[in-house]
Amino acid sequence: MNAGGGSGAGERSQRRGPIRRLYHWVLDWAHRPGGPAALFGIATVESFIFPIPPDVLLIPLALGNPRRALRFAGLCTLGSIIGAVFGYLIGLGLYEGVGRPIIELYGYADEYARIGEAYRRNLVLALGTAGFTPIPFKVFTIAAGGFQVPFIAFLAVTAVSRGMRFFLVAVLIRLYGERIRDFIERYFNLLTLAFAVLLIGGFLILGVLSAR
Repeated sequence: MNAGGGSGAGERSQRRGPIRRLYHWVLDWAHRPGGPAALFGIATVESFIFPIPPDVLLIPLALGNPRRALRFAGLCTLGSIIGAVFGYLIGLGLYEGVGRPIIELYGYADEYARIGEAYRRNLVLALGTAGFTPIPFKVFTIAAGGFQVPFIAFLAVTAVSRGMRFFLVAVLIRLYGERIRDFIERYFNLLTLAFAVLLIGGFLILGVLSAR
């Protein structure tokens, strides 16, 4: 799904300066003792409000210590799930006061209704690919609560999809170390999209088998 009209694009362009500073602030944690804790915190708040994805910190942390790459991915996944629950609760009970301002801040008010339609058509497809679209994941988590997506299903699909995203990076770094860095940074979107297709296919196959 693409971003909304020209006003949304203008709002996003105005945020590039602050976003760039936040990006470097996140990246700087890779060289501090509290890097893993920062990764967990950033993964948590990114799921409902923070603009910088945790992959920005996950990659250098894992490259700096490949043996702990899977642990970093686990921290990232756990934080992202917890943050997704916060996003869900914001959408469920605080949409007008908190959720709507967050979505409008990012310029995705138009996409909110489209996500609701996508959830109604196919929850697994919509949420399972949420991490791989241009729309920030936080918009999907808030929308899940706002449109009252079944919580257990939301939690399960979030855990699997976000876990696959982060562990994909960790496994590649664990196996290949620094040699894989350029490949990940260049083809990350294609890699995650391929895994998203496999993920959705797996869910759909399980659904067909369980219906028999």
